[in-house]
Amino acid sequence: MKTIRRIVTTAILCILTIICTSCSEVAITGRSQLNLIPDSTMNSMALQEYNQFLKENKKSTDSANTAMMQRVGLRIADAVGRYCRSHGLADRIASFNWEFNLIESKDINAWAMPGGKVVVYTGILPVTKDETGLAVVIGHEVAHVIARHGNERMSQGLLVEMGGTALSEAMASKPAATKDLFMRSYGIGANVGVLLPYSRLQESEADRMGLIFMAMANYDPQAAVGFWQRMAAQPGNNQKPPEFLSTHPADDTRIAGIRSYLPEAMFYYRSQDQTPPPVQSQPAQQQNNGWKTIIQ
Repeated sequence: MKTIRRIVTTAILCILTIICTSCSEVAITGRSQLNLIPDSTMNSMALQEYNQFLKENKKSTDSANTAMMQRVGLRIADAVGRYCRSHGLADRIASFNWEFNLIESKDINAWAMPGGKVVVYTGILPVTKDETGLAVVIGHEVAHVIARHGNERMSQGLLVEMGGTALSEAMASKPAATKDLFMRSYGIGANVGVLLPYSRLQESEADRMGLIFMAMANYDPQAAVGFWQRMAAQPGNNQKPPEFLSTHPADDTRIAGIRSYLPEAMFYYRSQDQTPPPVQSQPAQQQNNGWKTIIQ
């Protein structure tokens, strides 16, 4: 019995040590998060899965929409670069090689991976409506990456689903499960399980950060309210699961949160050449969602 207790105690101490030594802060919100995996490793895994995705999916042949996505993406990327440099976060994007691809699909979806790999599906364009609406989506997806939300989700998965197994060991002994965990960590997989693709708190952080990034790219962040209202009005949205089962906050919660973030974002939009306001340390508020076809 004493031996078992010692083993359990040692295991708990090891896990607590890992957690304490692997914590970092989310940009802008200042929330502490668990990141067990080096950015270089996440970038490498992302590049491999991203290239495989592009082999299996068709890029849009619509030159006008493709050019619009490239234009929005590069403006958002430039804004992210300026924000990171001015806040001592340049290391987070030092190895990024930004790519923005529009994929032919009826799905209302978009996602981004470490290293600056961003994908938008053509099915979401009727909801974005215009360039500013698209900036809402891309700003939100890029925010997930800058906030290291995928790393956080995968780190939690290694602890919860794989018993604290190191990534290298998991990739060697359980390659399929590790790949599945990676894909789910970036919202490219099952929506409900032990770990949701992104928690409602992470979604709220991405909303807040995305508003700032699009504002710094000179897109009016007030357009985010209209975009999420249109998302809420999508067919089938009345059959959403309860908020606690959703990968995203409920519609009204999200929109209310976005409205509360607008004064901060509008400062950047109106005063891009001024000194940015101080970082607010409180976690982002929770917001909207629950539809089946949604951006992650």
